[in-house]
Amino acid sequence: MTDAPSQLGEFGFAGDDRVVPFQVDGLDVRGRAVQLGPLLNSILSRHDYPPAVARLLAEAISLTVLIGTSLKFEGKFIVQTKSDGPVDLLVCDFTTPENVRAYARFDEERLQAALAAGKSSPPDLLGTGVLAFTIDQGSFMQPYQGIVPLDGSSLEEIAGFYFRQSEQIPTRIRLAVAELFDRDADGKPRHSWRAGGLVAQFLPEAPERMRQPDLDGGDGSEVQNSEPEDDSWSEARMLVETIDGDELTDPQVGIERLLFRLFHERGVRVYDPQPILDKCSCSREKIKGVLQGFSAEDIADSEENGVISVSCEFCSTTYRYEISEVTSLA
Repeated sequence: MTDAPSQLGEFGFAGDDRVVPFQVDGLDVRGRAVQLGPLLNSILSRHDYPPAVARLLAEAISLTVLIGTSLKFEGKFIVQTKSDGPVDLLVCDFTTPENVRAYARFDEERLQAALAAGKSSPPDLLGTGVLAFTIDQGSFMQPYQGIVPLDGSSLEEIAGFYFRQSEQIPTRIRLAVAELFDRDADGKPRHSWRAGGLVAQFLPEAPERMRQPDLDGGDGSEVQNSEPEDDSWSEARMLVETIDGDELTDPQVGIERLLFRLFHERGVRVYDPQPILDKCSCSREKIKGVLQGFSAEDIADSEENGVISVSCEFCSTTYRYEISEVTSLA
């Protein structure tokens, strides 16, 4: 983020696959917003996910880049679900300052049975489990992990609860995913995915204004705060809640226009957009190092015709190694 914000009209629109930081001084609110297009298509098409799974992963990717781009250090931010539903694992891995990768694991038979029974909502597909947020600043720092339960709420609601519980920051998150069908320049049918997201946080300079209307009591219950919610945050939260999912994903409605519609009466400012790249952190050397730590028995079980093949779960790249490469530590 640069130190010089821009008013709407002074710059070109950020476009897809760029996170736009913003600030609303009149409401003591800061946040980030994003629209994902080509990057999302690249990640989802790589695995040819069923639409229901693709939607879940697209939401998780949007959430990950919104939070990950706020980090001020070199490291990783990981969002992961682990649950007992047909889609039992979502993993989104953001490496600062701009690289994201993601994948989903699901049981095809259970997924089809759930869809046939009309159980297609995110809570139905994820089931019961946990959503974990992990911050990894490297080998010299202890990783930090925050965990919240998957309790039948949406990902945006669960993430908002995490910030309220763990960070004590009033936060409202909106996420949306759209599946588009149109035709290309040659008139051929075309299918694509879009996603959008926005996070707004109440960050006043006076700490006493950061009141929470309700906090977790430690036993899963809600403890009601006698203090009323700050008027500025109430206004900001209600404005964010007016966002329609189509607005977040519409390629004709840029993020800057959406922010202007929401907050122009309070003086919204936007900062330089931050690009997001579909880039995996796997490499031939990294995987080779892992294989060299295998026992001779494991190596023998993994090889076929003198070759070991390993495919990255994120980017689907396949690496092949001769046995001699991974049995020698030289």
